[in-house]
Amino acid sequence: MKEIKPNSIQAWILAARPKTLAGAATPVIIGTALAYSVGQFHWIPALICLLFASLMQIAANFINDLFDYLKGTDREDRLGPRRACAQGWISPSAMKKGIIAIITVACLLGCSLLFYAGWELIVVGVLCVMFAFFYTTGPYPLSYNGWGDLLVIIFFGFVPVGGTYYVQALGWSHYVTIASIICGLIVDTLLVVNNYRDREEDRESGKKTIIVRFGEPFGRYLYLALGIIAALLCLCFIPLTGYGVIGVAASYLILHIMTWRKLANIRSGYKLNSILGDSSRNMLLLSLLLSLIIVITT
Repeated sequence: MKEIKPNSIQAWILAARPKTLAGAATPVIIGTALAYSVGQFHWIPALICLLFASLMQIAANFINDLFDYLKGTDREDRLGPRRACAQGWISPSAMKKGIIAIITVACLLGCSLLFYAGWELIVVGVLCVMFAFFYTTGPYPLSYNGWGDLLVIIFFGFVPVGGTYYVQALGWSHYVTIASIICGLIVDTLLVVNNYRDREEDRESGKKTIIVRFGEPFGRYLYLALGIIAALLCLCFIPLTGYGVIGVAASYLILHIMTWRKLANIRSGYKLNSILGDSSRNMLLLSLLLSLIIVITT
C-alpha cells in the first residue's frame, strides 16, 4: 500500500473500513422487505435507518481503532487489516474528534425518526451509542471478555431489523424475530473470522474472546454452525413466501460450507482475511435473496 498522508481523506476512508458496512446494510434490507410484506414500506425512514446504521458502524470502527491502539492491542504482528491510529494515519486526538462528529450526525439523523415512531427510539439510540463504547472501552470492555458475539446478535440483529420494521410498520411480528436472529448469526460470522484469525494475539493481549476461551476447533465449528442455523431458520419463512425460500437457504448454505472448508484449510495467518470477503459476500447474498423472495411473494 502506498504511503498514506496523516489525517488525509484516504486515511479516514481506510479507518471507516467501508467493507464492514455490509453488516450495517444487511439487517436494514431485510427489515424493509418485511415492512413491504405487510404493505407498510416507507422509503424515507428506511433510508434514515440505513444511514444511521452505517454511521454507527463507522463510529464503532473508529472507537475500536482508537482504544485498541491506546490499550496496546494493535501490535506490529497484527494479522488483520491495518488500523489507522496504529499506523499513524490518524492521530488519537483527531480520531476522538472524528468519533464525536460521526456520532453527532448519527444521532441527529436518528432523531428524525421520531416523526415516524415514538420516544422509545431515543432509548434504542442511546443504547446503540453506549454499547459502541462499551464494546472496547471502560473497566469491563465487553469484546475483551467474550461478549462480542451476543452484542452482534442484539445490535446487528434485533435492533436494526426490528427498528427498521418498526419505524415503517409500527409493530412487530414473529417473522421479525426470526429475521433478527438470522441477521445476527450471519453478521457474527465476520466477528468469528476476526477472532479466529487473531486468537493467538488475543490470548497474549489478554483479550478473552470465546475462541480464546474454548480453543481453535471450537471457533472453526462455531463458524460452520452459525451459517447452518441461519439457513435452517430461513425455512421458517415458508408460510410467508412459499417453498422458494428453500432455494435461498440452500444457495447460502452451499456457499457458507465452501467458505468454511476454505477457513478450515487455512487455519491461521494473513490468508484468513480472504474469509472476511467471502463471508461478506455470503451475507449480502442471503439478505438480498431473502428480501427479494419476501417482496415478490407477498
